[in-house]
Amino acid sequence: MEICVVGAGYVGLVTSACLAYLGNQVVAVEANPQRLTSLQAGEVPFFEPGLDDFVKSCLNTGNLKFSDNLEQGVKDSEIVFICVGTPSLANGDPDLSQVMTVARAIGGALDNKRRRLIVNKSTVPVGSGNWVEMLVNQGVQAVQPVPARSARPESSVFSVVSNPEFLREGSAISDSFYPDRIVVGSTDDASVEQMRKLYKPLITQDFDPPECAPRPKGLEHVPFVVTDLASAELIKYSANAFLAMKISFANEVAGLCEKVGADVKQVTRGIGLDGRIGASFLNAGVGWGGSCFHKDVMALQQVAREYNYPTNLLEATVKVNERQRLIVIQKLQDELKIIKGRTIGLMGLSFKPNTDDLRDAPSLTIARQLLKMGATVKAYDPVANKECKRQHADLDISYCDDLIELATDCDALVLVTEWDEFKRANWREVSRVMRWPLVIDGRNVLPEEEIVQHGMTYRGIGR
Repeated sequence: MEICVVGAGYVGLVTSACLAYLGNQVVAVEANPQRLTSLQAGEVPFFEPGLDDFVKSCLNTGNLKFSDNLEQGVKDSEIVFICVGTPSLANGDPDLSQVMTVARAIGGALDNKRRRLIVNKSTVPVGSGNWVEMLVNQGVQAVQPVPARSARPESSVFSVVSNPEFLREGSAISDSFYPDRIVVGSTDDASVEQMRKLYKPLITQDFDPPECAPRPKGLEHVPFVVTDLASAELIKYSANAFLAMKISFANEVAGLCEKVGADVKQVTRGIGLDGRIGASFLNAGVGWGGSCFHKDVMALQQVAREYNYPTNLLEATVKVNERQRLIVIQKLQDELKIIKGRTIGLMGLSFKPNTDDLRDAPSLTIARQLLKMGATVKAYDPVANKECKRQHADLDISYCDDLIELATDCDALVLVTEWDEFKRANWREVSRVMRWPLVIDGRNVLPEEEIVQHGMTYRGIGR
């Protein structure tokens, strides 16, 4: 198929490359000149494991191209994906200005040579499918005004469907090829069948997997879920809100475990084995971050407020997460007594491993609080140091090139991001260079016995 993807950010780029790999002709439209130049040279402007080589291979086959010409991209395509960003505004609403601009521009580029399917993959509030359809129509009418009696029916020019993404940073390619489900929101049978045809290789899993993303053992079929527009949009928000709630629940239980002398790892394992609950995301620690959870929970709350509907669980989810980020500060105070004048090393900066994304990262909250309390803060992240320097130049922390440099002369180390490098650390060497051998495991993933064996004090969360 001929496909145009508008927006070559995280979702748009991964979507473009994966659809191109499956044999489609894809043009990804990017308005940022600097990013466009990098992409045309095969350089991915953010960190995602395997994506650099994957994009280059798709460019080499000729199935993937990058352009800044949205009008031509739309005219040459039968399916147009909207993949622009929808960041949060101060009041929790998503900023839909990019979606608005792109939808009108797509409408202005439409012609009557073929019927286009416009796929909204950006995360948007409930009701945005109808809104996007209205905006596209505005774009059509702005450049193709015709007398009402001779106007071509707008429904025959285009159709809008919702196709939310469920990509996880650090495993986006695998999530694209082997999703838990594909959700398509539409009441138009022809549009649904066109989407089913596009995704047939994924539904039936009858494609050769790329080397960077081997197929999970036993996967033979991916569910294709058809809903109305509003339900598809709500599925995206609800999924992320529920996952955030599971993490906050584990953290609330962790606090109780410390009071009664229980171990949250044993507790969550015991309840996670219940098939009705599941172990995934029942992880106690310094809380969740990233670009999706906070934004989507806030947006879901905002939608509820528009209908005067209370969301007590969502409010509690956010409050627990905010509190949890400062738990490590309390543990440092319990062990060191005085924070002022101490040197604290942060192991990890990105909100999760295998990404350099710092959006809503717990590390930033912890670092700012430590600095406020008079501590010296050092940090080391395998990939996010450069991004943190660039994005947070005002943050007065020292960046280190490896774990040993980080640990040198530190009064405490705090694990914030569970990179594999930290799990495999040489704790003998770490203990030798620290001033005060204290380790706060903010993710409950470090080898406690090994750390204690080398004369260090270990403190986890909820243990």
